[in-house]
Amino acid sequence: MVPYLSEVLFNEPQGRPLAPVQFGASFLFSSMFVYAWSVGEAGAARWLLFLVVGTALSGAAESLPENRRRAAGALRFAGVLALLALVVAPLAGFAVVIGG
Repeated sequence: MVPYLSEVLFNEPQGRPLAPVQFGASFLFSSMFVYAWSVGEAGAARWLLFLVVGTALSGAAESLPENRRRAAGALRFAGVLALLALVVAPLAGFAVVIGG
């Protein structure tokens, strides 16, 4: 599993086809958070910030030039950690409110 994982993380950035999708998802999640904040429900939508950070880091990794494999791998790894924190935080007992 480790060789496959390093092959996926440190692969060349995909560039144009994938980066706009990741940035679009990040924009969508941030728009959802801004809407929740504007109606006074930002406390219940804090989990969206994890999605914003995770998808923005993944989009930044994919938009790098092809010769920046290590930087893309580091950004992908940071994005995965941000998304993994969303899953692990409630299990560890941190107060990340999902839902109302």
